[in-house]
Amino acid sequence: MDTEMLVTFRTVRPMSDDEFFEFCQINDTLEFERDSHGNIIVMSPTGTFTGNFHPHILAALYNWNAESDLGEVFDSAAGFTLPNSAVRAPDMAWIEKGRWAEIVARKKKDCFVAICPDFVVEVRSDSDGLKYVIDKMKEYIRNGTKLGWLIDRLEKNVRIFRADGSVDVVAITTVLSGEGVLPGFSLDLSRWVA
Repeated sequence: MDTEMLVTFRTVRPMSDDEFFEFCQINDTLEFERDSHGNIIVMSPTGTFTGNFHPHILAALYNWNAESDLGEVFDSAAGFTLPNSAVRAPDMAWIEKGRWAEIVARKKKDCFVAICPDFVVEVRSDSDGLKYVIDKMKEYIRNGTKLGWLIDRLEKNVRIFRADGSVDVVAITTVLSGEGVLPGFSLDLSRWVA
């Protein structure tokens, strides 16, 4: 899908963070993101095969984090307000424990908190245009993400985005490393790649 094919709503004026959160709660049968210009993007559900792929990655990340106790893990339902005002919901995210503790100490109600995850994973599905998801990954990095994986089951590769702006493209069967961001975490997708 090309970026132009995304269902995007423009509003008369950009919604405030609280208004956008309320809008999402009122329309809770749909999933939305907001770009840095205030446009509302309707997110399509993933296909069954992609939906079956996600839990394996999330479980590996969760299990590593339960052992290391270094941070907090989030699934695709969690929205984050990035420094550029976009609200994004990566397929998986992780935030370092100290950074998350600061947020918890300040926030008393549920919302799309103003924080950029340290680590994000996006899994490209059939409905995702490659340029669109690459642009999202670059946006995460520009806003503070230290490490990001774009797992592309269609092209059988993984793009690894780093805080220094470098991007490596590796085969989907490569054992992925959490590098210095997620010390000791590795992921071997070869078991789940058809």
